[in-house]
Amino acid sequence: MAIEIERKFLTCNTSYRAAAVEAKEIRQGYLTTDQNTVVRVRVYGERAYITVKTRNKGAVRSEWEYEIPKADALQMLEACHGRVIVKTRYIVNHESFVWEIDEFGGDLAPLVVAEIELPAVDTSFPLPDFIGEEVTDDPRYFNSALAAQV
Repeated sequence: MAIEIERKFLTCNTSYRAAAVEAKEIRQGYLTTDQNTVVRVRVYGERAYITVKTRNKGAVRSEWEYEIPKADALQMLEACHGRVIVKTRYIVNHESFVWEIDEFGGDLAPLVVAEIELPAVDTSFPLPDFIGEEVTDDPRYFNSALAAQV
């Protein structure tokens, strides 16, 4: 079983854009969402993935992710519940940590959420200047919840 330890924050400025080493469009949707498990389909650039995630316990949850053919993922997106999320992901390296900043498009704009994956729950990390309020424990900012808000 794979464990994901992730913290989420809102942003307070757009300085991440200039610091980004990469930016790609993501399209993702959810085949199933319930209180305990979600199944996500994602097209990220030219690659595609299917991911199973369990319920969050704070910043920790189980996660399994597998690459799938892009053509299959595009068909699966058509079968997803709720909206298909479109966002641009910026990758920012900051003092030995990698930040993923998602600018949401469509009717979710201008929402921007920054995430950092950590090796342990108690890992200390420096905050870049674009980091605002922490929303790790706020279910309104889970992507599956955003997809359900149609």
